[in-house]
Amino acid sequence: MRKVIGLNQDWRFVREDVGLPDELPLAWQRVDLPHTWNAVDGHDGNGEYYRGRCWYARSFETPRQPLGGGRVFVEILAAGQQATVYVNGSEVTYHEGGYSIFRADITGLCREEGENLLVVACSNENKDSVYPQAADFTFYGGLYRGVNLISVPNTHFDLEYYGGPGLQVTPKPCESGGATFEMVSWVKNADENFTVMYSVRDEDGNETASAVRPADAAKVTVYVPDAERWNIDDPCLYTVTATLQRRNETYDEVTVRTGVRSFSCDPEKGFCINGRWTPLRGVSRHQDRLYKGNALTREEHYEDAWMIKELGANTIRLAHYQHSQDFYDACDDLGFVVWAEIPFITVMNQDPAAHLNCISQMKELIIQNYNHPSICFWGVSNEILIGGISEQLVENHKELNALCKELDPTRLTTIAHVSMTPIDSPVHGITDVESYNHYFGWYGGKMEDNGPWMDNFHKVHPEICLGLSEYGCEGIITYHGPNPACKDYSEDYQAMYHEHMARMLEERPWIWSSHVWNMFDFGCAARDEGGVAGRNNKGLVTIDRKTKKDSYYVYQAYWTEEPMIHLCGRRYAQRAGETTCIKVYSNQPRVTLYLNGDPVEVQTGSRVFSFTVALKEGFNIITAAAGDVKDSMTLEKVEQEPSIYTLPEDKERAEGVANWFKLAGDLDLKAPMEFPEGKYSIRDTLEEIAKCPEAIAMVSEAIMLATGRKVCPGEGMWIMMKAATPEKLCKMGGAEMPEGFMESLNAKLIKFDKK
Repeated sequence: MRKVIGLNQDWRFVREDVGLPDELPLAWQRVDLPHTWNAVDGHDGNGEYYRGRCWYARSFETPRQPLGGGRVFVEILAAGQQATVYVNGSEVTYHEGGYSIFRADITGLCREEGENLLVVACSNENKDSVYPQAADFTFYGGLYRGVNLISVPNTHFDLEYYGGPGLQVTPKPCESGGATFEMVSWVKNADENFTVMYSVRDEDGNETASAVRPADAAKVTVYVPDAERWNIDDPCLYTVTATLQRRNETYDEVTVRTGVRSFSCDPEKGFCINGRWTPLRGVSRHQDRLYKGNALTREEHYEDAWMIKELGANTIRLAHYQHSQDFYDACDDLGFVVWAEIPFITVMNQDPAAHLNCISQMKELIIQNYNHPSICFWGVSNEILIGGISEQLVENHKELNALCKELDPTRLTTIAHVSMTPIDSPVHGITDVESYNHYFGWYGGKMEDNGPWMDNFHKVHPEICLGLSEYGCEGIITYHGPNPACKDYSEDYQAMYHEHMARMLEERPWIWSSHVWNMFDFGCAARDEGGVAGRNNKGLVTIDRKTKKDSYYVYQAYWTEEPMIHLCGRRYAQRAGETTCIKVYSNQPRVTLYLNGDPVEVQTGSRVFSFTVALKEGFNIITAAAGDVKDSMTLEKVEQEPSIYTLPEDKERAEGVANWFKLAGDLDLKAPMEFPEGKYSIRDTLEEIAKCPEAIAMVSEAIMLATGRKVCPGEGMWIMMKAATPEKLCKMGGAEMPEGFMESLNAKLIKFDKK
């Protein structure tokens, strides 16, 4: 029988490329898996993190099969981003892609007696043939999901086909109320003496259907009467077991969980599951935590899933890569509809080997996760037009979409467009459904632009099912004030932004899905915004999972039915002024506010309630009540609010803009912009401008003033931004730049000759 032996304890690790050891290197650091070497520097704000080749080593004894012979496989659950595996000094396999399972047969290298040396060289160095090439998150390195040995008899279910389980189950609901289960397994080294027995069991463990097939033709369809559906509110799971038998003896066994459901999308009606039209409203999720990086335990994955469930979300976009089997299991258990995708993101590398890597990662994603009922959508790319468009890019997308349909015709394909993707772009119409990443109200425009933009696209393309795959803004819980505004990074503006977005989405059920960016703050070592470097702070929850920001409760008020109430602004604890605004979020229709035990006002409304309160001198207890639910907080009235509530960069930025105009001298900032041939301008790409050091230095200063982002060739997110123009980047800044700013930048640039 199959034996799975965990090898997660007592590894030896070295954070440098020291080469292959001849014996177990006891002088190396002792670590347990899961492990990443970027647990701290991946998001500690120092501006960079270690990207190199590191080594892991461990000894193991050769497992034995009772019948003699048998095969031994090593299973790597994920290794970021490239990995080479060695056993007893010999290379076993090399794998490219940091987010999927891969295995290798090591039988011939294992010793008959004594211990064996297993060594894994991991690298998170940039490699042209491996995606992601560039992205707004940290590429953690390491064995961050664990390692197993799998011992099986010579005849066994296949372990070598793209890391899959060797068993594929396709449940299909019938009009009669039952369901068919199409089951196929792949067996290695079988002869006429072997058969495969299939068993389908319900949640109570009762067998509901079974079948037996010859091992060399192990495909069959069974019928389950009165099969229960897998639903968002009641995610019923069936257990399917394939047992490989030789006469009266079991040789191998594989078990998977699956669910019966039907789903579809319609441009006018949105998403439908099991015949019920249900707008998908939820979040995106990255897999890292504070000072743990992406090396999470099963319990931590489930904790994340439960926190999302408590939010009231019914969908999760698992960005931007294949996630842990533990998290897909949690989504199956809790009833989330999942968008799963590969890291084909931001920039397409023209190297044909890179496209082959895309294909390989898509095959791994689908084959390894086919049986998860939570997954309804395969994502082919994210914001890929940041790096420009080409005929090859379009063709690559068509090929990836066709591959998805070939491997899995039961699910829908999708894509996440960058905001500036034209409405008439040739990338439209390739996938079954589409979504846009829009940050109106943060990187450009106003939050009120979101709804009209979606309406206009829907009018121009009534045949396309349209979703909102990313939207959000930074929220840092230190910053507060009575007049929240875009780019002040305050928790208050983030909450106000999401109030608007939640209402906008509720008014448009035809938007088939929406995913907040992001559920949790996450690591991005190159970022330095809002006084919190090394992270993207758009999460509804902090990266340590300790603090739910006010914006979290906006969605709880919109999406949950269990009575709830939340007082906003508890971290805005010291307030000045004659009066202050107290906001309350609740899914109840009537809210009463109390000040120091005395009723202030009763309001009827929906989701967001705003009260104007005159605080007493000193400390005040604020209480909000709605039916049986209550919330309370303490505020202090002060003469002057603490300076820590205001982003220090706001003042510096204003002074910087003033100095910028002072240096512009007597330029006519209202004259039409000119673009003389042979001169640089705001319409040239950063990569082109970077050929002139003086020009790129000036442009970098302008972009920092407009967007708050540092742009330096070869550093940070340069590879993501180099294909953009200063004109486009400054417009994406989110803050309103003074009249003449762009004109002054262009007037300075056209003084430089192109190199």
